[in-house]
Amino acid sequence: MKSLFDKFGFNLSEKQFADFENYYNLLNFYNAKFNITAITEKKEVYLKHFVDSLLGAKFIDGCFLDVGAGGGFPSLPIKILKPKLNAVLLEATGKKCEFLKEVVKELKLDNVEIICGRAEEKAHDKFFREKFDCATARAVAALPILSEYCLPFVKVGGKFVAYKGDAEEEINSAKSAVKILGGKFETAEKFDLDGNTRTVVVISKEKSTDNAYPRANAKIRKKPL
Repeated sequence: MKSLFDKFGFNLSEKQFADFENYYNLLNFYNAKFNITAITEKKEVYLKHFVDSLLGAKFIDGCFLDVGAGGGFPSLPIKILKPKLNAVLLEATGKKCEFLKEVVKELKLDNVEIICGRAEEKAHDKFFREKFDCATARAVAALPILSEYCLPFVKVGGKFVAYKGDAEEEINSAKSAVKILGGKFETAEKFDLDGNTRTVVVISKEKSTDNAYPRANAKIRKKPL
């Protein structure tokens, strides 16, 4: 499995690779109870969850928030690769939060906090709003919706890093939302992941987000910006 990381230029130490092995074993064990992922075959997990999560790691620094963390992707693979980062994982499903806490405990990952809650609510909390150097999100929603969930958490001068598939159409549809929310498209880097197009979209935060955003979840989804 180590060759999958090597192929994409991620030269892991023995400890880092051992952490990924332990992570996979925990995912495999808890998945039956917690329904964390439909991807279960080992090579697929390594490629489509672990390697995929690391594709945007170079854009992430400081203290970052993973919105809709799910099984810990992309945040925990990034934390394994870059252990000095501070990570906060926000997840609305209680059982997934339990799983994330187990992974953090078993892998002995420092400076990782698990928060069980909804993004559209936490983004209005003074302890979370515009407090992060970066926010990340992967496989959560379309980019106009995702931007409203995530950009309010990012401090001015920070970044929102979104993991998407072939994202050209979504980027075009999100231009208005990103501008309204105080962001600006910085780059979109494409990768070929075993025949599948993956795009890491980086949005910089240029000005504070109006306090009206994010709206309630139903409004965000019914009428995206």
